[in-house]
Amino acid sequence: MSQRTLAGVIAVPLLLALWVAALWLPLPYVTYEPGLTVDVLGEERDQEIIQVAGEKTYRDDGELRMTTVYVSQPRARVSLVEVMQAWLSDEKAVYPYDSVYAPDETAEDADLESAVQMVSSQDEAVAVALRELGYDADPVTKIQNVSRGLPADGGLKVGDILLAVGGSPIEEPADVAEAVRSAPAGEPLAFDVERDGEEVTVRITPKRVEGTPRVGIVPGPGYSFPFAVNVNIDPDIGGPSAGLMFSLAIYDTLTPGSLTGDATVAGTGTIAADGSIGPIGGIQQKIVGARDAGAELFLVPPDNCPDALGAPNDDMRLVKAETMHDVVGAIEAWVEDPDVALPACSASATGTGERP
Repeated sequence: MSQRTLAGVIAVPLLLALWVAALWLPLPYVTYEPGLTVDVLGEERDQEIIQVAGEKTYRDDGELRMTTVYVSQPRARVSLVEVMQAWLSDEKAVYPYDSVYAPDETAEDADLESAVQMVSSQDEAVAVALRELGYDADPVTKIQNVSRGLPADGGLKVGDILLAVGGSPIEEPADVAEAVRSAPAGEPLAFDVERDGEEVTVRITPKRVEGTPRVGIVPGPGYSFPFAVNVNIDPDIGGPSAGLMFSLAIYDTLTPGSLTGDATVAGTGTIAADGSIGPIGGIQQKIVGARDAGAELFLVPPDNCPDALGAPNDDMRLVKAETMHDVVGAIEAWVEDPDVALPACSASATGTGERP
């Protein structure tokens, strides 16, 4: 066998091995694909998703569907095959890893951030819906997350309103960290909270973690409401992007008749205290999910409009959703006349989506 032939015999398997490695080695990309949709006027595990105590509610037909996106997790192995499949699909998307995640971000970091965002978005959604109906919603500091295995686990709960820590009144989230840092080492610290309309005192001994005393809670801005409203959503669903749909569902639950006229309306968008609707990530994938769920109308945050126009929405109408108040009016007008002119997305809008 000549040297040239021998070199060829050796080179071909090596070349094949390199191609196989290139196909399956992880690449620095993140893939997005359509996720599930949830009718927030419906039930979750045999319980109403929108739960209200102390005020009359109205349960009618029609659906308000929040939309989700499946996103590859931090440090997940995304192969060339998966990247190419997402890139070639008109229903999926692929983005550079560092445009979605921080270099040192872990799946646990992403899950915590997503859980905190979900709790915060629910509080904003309730506040906006109640204010739209003429109720008051007073700012407070609430517990947005309790870490497993740290001292507060089992004592404090997500949703507790923080009144005082160690006798010091709590006016904003930063006050909590300051009170914990100032507490005598190794001694129980009194947390005065409001829970289910009652004041409760829980004593917790901080634990030093990396040299800093901690109890294992994430305090954040929230609201106190005139009656109890709870969003009973699957804890595996996180992020702030369902704020608009939660707010609409709460509004619908507290008003007679079906807001959607017994039809299916889907959408997405964060909700701010003033009722304005902010951008989200994965708009095209959410539109595909809503289309497949049979939605007739899809509510799009203004900054997401340029990307939304490129989604395969078929006959589902895309409506630009600027504020909660405007959206309620648009849906009511559409129920009266399905052919009515509605605020429409245009390619001239600017802005970029956020992570879902």
